[in-house]
Amino acid sequence: MDSNNLNELLNKYWACETSLEEEQQLHEYFRTNAVPEHLKETAALFHYFDENKKKSVGDAAFDEVVLSKVKAEAPAKAPKGKMVRLVYNSMRIAAGLAVVVAAVYFIRTEIRKTTPQAMVDTYDDPKLAFEETKKALLMISKSFGRAETEAKKIDLFNKATEEVKQKETNEL
Repeated sequence: MDSNNLNELLNKYWACETSLEEEQQLHEYFRTNAVPEHLKETAALFHYFDENKKKSVGDAAFDEVVLSKVKAEAPAKAPKGKMVRLVYNSMRIAAGLAVVVAAVYFIRTEIRKTTPQAMVDTYDDPKLAFEETKKALLMISKSFGRAETEAKKIDLFNKATEEVKQKETNEL
């Protein structure tokens, strides 16, 4: 095969445009002929394809190699006794309970921070507390009395505005 034809076939091969017969010609060329220096990497690729084509997954040697690697890298299995399963399940339940207890604790502390504290007695002597309560109630009573007189003034103003509105509607 001349170099022009070889280069043309290789370009078609790299562009994925070759037929099976043309690929077979390339495999034969790289298998039998002396390869030019600039095509050594391509020849190595075709030799790799030829070598791996001979291997199959059904080989016993392949199975042995894969199984030995899997066994070497696999972690040791835990015994599957009833006691081991019991301990494993107990640990899962304990972990779940620990999460619930922690959540309840944090929620309760947040609720305690946001709610006001309970009222605490400020007076130890009941008579003094009674006198202070009477003072507070008298002060509130006076304030209500003043508020009532102010409310009467507002009521008087409301009646006057209604009379004015009625006069206006009668005139219209």
